[in-house]
Amino acid sequence: MLTILGFAMIATFLVLIMLKKMSPISALVLIPALFCVFVGKGAELGDYVIDGVTGLAPTAAMLMFAIVYFGVMIDVGLFDPIVRGILGFCKADPMRIVVGTAVLAAIVSLDGDGSTTFMITVSAMYPLYKRLRMSLVVMTGVAAMANGVMNTLPWGGPTARAATALKVDAGDIFVPMIPALAMGLVFVLALAYVLGRRERRRLGVLTLDEALVEETETVLVGAGAGTGAGADAGTRSSGGAGSGTDASRAEPAPGGDGFQGLDPHRPTLRPRLYWFNALLTVGLLTAMIMELLPIPVLFLLGAALALAVNFPHMPDQKARIAAHAENVLNVSGMVFAAAVFTGVLQGTGMVDHMADWLVGNIPDGMGPHMALVTGVLSIPLTYFMSNDGFYFGILPVLAEAGQAHGVSSLEIARASIVGQPLHMSSPLVPAVYVLVGMAKVEFGDHTRFVVKWAALTSLVVLGAGLVFGTV
Repeated sequence: MLTILGFAMIATFLVLIMLKKMSPISALVLIPALFCVFVGKGAELGDYVIDGVTGLAPTAAMLMFAIVYFGVMIDVGLFDPIVRGILGFCKADPMRIVVGTAVLAAIVSLDGDGSTTFMITVSAMYPLYKRLRMSLVVMTGVAAMANGVMNTLPWGGPTARAATALKVDAGDIFVPMIPALAMGLVFVLALAYVLGRRERRRLGVLTLDEALVEETETVLVGAGAGTGAGADAGTRSSGGAGSGTDASRAEPAPGGDGFQGLDPHRPTLRPRLYWFNALLTVGLLTAMIMELLPIPVLFLLGAALALAVNFPHMPDQKARIAAHAENVLNVSGMVFAAAVFTGVLQGTGMVDHMADWLVGNIPDGMGPHMALVTGVLSIPLTYFMSNDGFYFGILPVLAEAGQAHGVSSLEIARASIVGQPLHMSSPLVPAVYVLVGMAKVEFGDHTRFVVKWAALTSLVVLGAGLVFGTV
C-alpha cells in the first residue's frame, strides 16, 4: 500500500504543477500532508516536517545568502564584461546564444555547485534572452542539462555518494566514464544548436541596435498556452511556439531585471572595485571547492563583505537587500516546502517501499545485466527522490544483486550516475528553484519542456558507457 501511495503522491504533485492547478509551494506542502493522513500517520506529520526542514535548513541558508551575494555582484557590474563579450561573439544570433548558454553552464559547473552555476549563468544570459525576446524556458532547460552532465564530477556530489555507498574510489568511477560523459555534453551542445536554430527561425538574427529597441516578455517555445516569465508581470502569451511575442510591455523589476546588466549608467555600478569583487568571487568559489568552511558560512561571510565594501552606507545596503528580497523569499520558501515533501516521503517509509518494489521486480534473467538495469533505473529514481535516498538506500541493494551475478561494484557505480542530467530538474533539487526563480519561468513550464530532453541525454550517456565498455 505504501508503494502505491508513494507513486500516487509523486504523480499527483507532478500533474498538478504541470497543469498549473497549484503553485509548486502549495503542492509541495499540501499534497504530502494529505497523503500522510491517507497513510494513517497524520499525527506524526509534525515530526516528519521538522526532520525534513532540519535536513534542508543549511541548503536554504546557503541559497539565501548566495542569492544576495550574486545579486550584489550583478548590481556592481561584475558580470557585465561577460554579457558584453557573449553578445559580441553571438552577434545577437539566437542560435549562438543558446549554444553559449550550454557552454557557460558547463564551464561554471566545474565548481561542483548547481546553485552557483545557475546564478552565474542566468545572471549573464538572462538580459540577452529578455532583450531578444527569446524563450526563457530554453535557457533554463539547456543550463540544467549541461549542469546535470557536469554534476558527475567527483566533487559534485553523486559520484562521491556512489563511492561512499559502495566503498570504491571516486576516481575509479569517474575517470573511465569521461568518454561517455563527454558524449552526453556533446549531445547537450547539439541539442542547444537545434533549439537555437528553432529560436533563430522564430525571431531572426538581429543587430545589437535592433535588440535594444524594446523589452518584452518571452513566449515559451513548445510550452503550450500560458506564460512562464510573463505570468508574474500579468502578460498573456499568444499560446504557440511560433506565434510571435507578447503584446504587453514588461515593467523592469528593481535590482537588475530586464537588460540592466548592460546599462553603463546604473547607479549601483562600482568600476573601481571590479578587481576586488572578481578576486572575492574567485576566492569564495575556491574556498568552496577546497571545503575550507561549510558553504552556507562562506556565502554568509561573502555576502556581508560584498555589501560592506561596495555599499558602505546603511541605506544603500538596505536597498540592495530589498532589491533581491523577492528572489530570496521565493527560493528559500520553495526549499522549505520541498522539505515537507521529502520529510513525508522518507518518514512514512514510502520511499523505502518504492525502492524495494522496484528492485524486487527485476527479472532474474537481468542479473548479468545489472549495470544496465542500474543505469536505466537511475534516470527515474534520481528524479523522484534525493541523491542521498538513491545512493545510500537503493544503490547498495542493486550492487549486491549485481555481485551475485558477477557484475562489479564499479560498473554499478558508474551506471548509477547517468541519471544526473534529469535529476538536476527534479522538484526535490533546491538548485532548480534558483534557476527558474531567477529566470522568472514557471516550474511547470520548465518541467514540461526539459524532462524529455534530459531523459534522452541520460540515455545517451548510458548508451555511450555501454559502447565504451565502462558500464
